[in-house]
Amino acid sequence: MRNSVRGSVVPFVTPADEPDEHQAIPRWPLAWPIGWARTVPGRRVIADFRRTKWEDSTRTIVEQGQLKTESVRKQRTVALSIFDATVRLEKELERLGGQAPVLSTNAELRLDGRPRSDKEPDDPGAACYFRFKGRATVLACDRYRRVADNIAALAAHIDALRRIQRYGVGTIEQALAGYKALPADTAADWRAVFGFSKGVTVTVEELQQRFRQKLKAAHPDVGGTDEMMMHLNRAREYAIGELEGNA
Repeated sequence: MRNSVRGSVVPFVTPADEPDEHQAIPRWPLAWPIGWARTVPGRRVIADFRRTKWEDSTRTIVEQGQLKTESVRKQRTVALSIFDATVRLEKELERLGGQAPVLSTNAELRLDGRPRSDKEPDDPGAACYFRFKGRATVLACDRYRRVADNIAALAAHIDALRRIQRYGVGTIEQALAGYKALPADTAADWRAVFGFSKGVTVTVEELQQRFRQKLKAAHPDVGGTDEMMMHLNRAREYAIGELEGNA
């Protein structure tokens, strides 16, 4: 049975020799890994991940002086939907042997837990947390403008990793050594951090005002902690990057 990147919030238990930093990874909203560089929105590009689609139709021909209708099947390529890309990622994870996969995006969830395809969020990033031979691993991508393309890029990357072992030069374990899972960064959901409703237009001035308000409560001198202040600063960085990129 295929490992499904489904569910709402999934426990992510780390072994004894790893920090317990993955209590639960949300599939929505996006839990971007801390320390993983983000692509500036204005620098995201259009991808060309596609799938083959067959279409059945009929045509009328003349055969021996008589009209005859015959079936015709045509092939064309179409852009991937989020569902298409998610299934592609599930298949690649299965071939890799990845366990307990968690796909996290800003696409709202369907009833079966997969991300929906009918609405494109402002932040198209995708992060996939999984275990490979007992080790926590994460891959993330936000290079492309569509969620489906970033998910498809993760699937393509896993496929490329599997080829390494087939060629006999190295192993998948060596290739994944640099992808040890980082803790999910809840600061990436900056709207929730600063109390802005989803979809509401926010200016940099409004953001800075909320930041100053939150900072007063987060300061160690008034009962806050250094960690709370770092969290707010990261959330502001995410917000400014998105707002200035969309300007």
